[in-house]
Amino acid sequence: MPVDIYGCILKSFFINQVLLDQKFLHRTLFSLKDGFFMGVEYICAALDANMSFTWFVSEMVSNPILFITILLTLGVIFVNGWTDAPNAIATCIATRSIPPRPAIIMSAVFNFLGVFVMTLINSTVAMTIKDMVNFHGDTDAAIRALCAALFAIIVWATAAWYFGIPTSESHALIAGLSGAAIALQGGFSGINGGEWVKVLYGLVLSTVLGFLSGFLITKLTELLFGRTDRRKSRGFFKGAQIFGGAAMSFMHGAQDGQKFMGVMILGVFLVNGSETTGDVSLPIWMMLICSIVMALGTSIGGYKIIKAVGMDMVKLDLHQGFSADLAAASCLLLSSVLGIPVSTTHTKTTAIMGVGATKRLSAINLGVVKEMVLTWVLTFPGCAIISFCMVKLFELVF
Repeated sequence: MPVDIYGCILKSFFINQVLLDQKFLHRTLFSLKDGFFMGVEYICAALDANMSFTWFVSEMVSNPILFITILLTLGVIFVNGWTDAPNAIATCIATRSIPPRPAIIMSAVFNFLGVFVMTLINSTVAMTIKDMVNFHGDTDAAIRALCAALFAIIVWATAAWYFGIPTSESHALIAGLSGAAIALQGGFSGINGGEWVKVLYGLVLSTVLGFLSGFLITKLTELLFGRTDRRKSRGFFKGAQIFGGAAMSFMHGAQDGQKFMGVMILGVFLVNGSETTGDVSLPIWMMLICSIVMALGTSIGGYKIIKAVGMDMVKLDLHQGFSADLAAASCLLLSSVLGIPVSTTHTKTTAIMGVGATKRLSAINLGVVKEMVLTWVLTFPGCAIISFCMVKLFELVF
């Protein structure tokens, strides 16, 4: 019976192998067990007991207004995946360093990591957005205003996406909240000027620093690798481009992910009659939901923006794409550490312009740049007006 003989031989071999490695297996299992429980304790410590997922779901089910608010917030995050998140991976796809679908998966993973890590280090960006406006205690009116602001962002960003123009959901969010507060208070008393100053600082920082860093890092890269055979350096820069795309996605999560979670938490507390959120921590399940919804938006409609930013504005080589990503990610890291909300769109696109300027100014497609800049300028008044009108409409209807 040859089958039984071979079976016995194989069984004996594996039993002996396990016996030989028993000590190793025990050490490994105990290490895994210790690591697992340490990870569980770490995650549980990061979660706020008052913002558990089960509590959140029960609140949504029992409160239709909260359900609508969260739905609109997730809609904004989804649209952000259309129009803003693709900027992070536009260059590495344009230079053919990584195919689109793996790039989107990579973007989703690093968006989550960016939200998670930077929230543990500094959650000031989320709190800055939350404190941008003041609804003066009327939480019922405030939640209507918040819904109007979120609706305005979805309308504005979808219109811009239709024409293939990347918009800043950060600035759309700020403008929408401000327009809603103006409509609610009948003036500018609901605007927190101190927080708005941070936005203006961020606008200048993301534009100027993005361009200059893109220009200087490209020059430095060309100086260091100018005499290297391009065939030999191609593999290095291809890997560096993927790293740059991951770094950009990480910083996109650190900036935009925090902003949207700040709005989501604000909505939860407004519905429950509280205008302030105190020192509530950003729960991990919320980070996961934001990352997944954003990745879904990128996978469905992000290709127009990838083409506009990564291909139409400036034709990039591998080392230039890497330089643009490194420059933009560095600027976003500085802004996140300082707690300044900046536009990831402005930072990435101006970094690419800076890279293009190292060739010559004519290398930049000024027609595409003109459309982008015009859209950026109109974002503040456009979203504010839409949000203002929606608040007035809600007041008539409700």
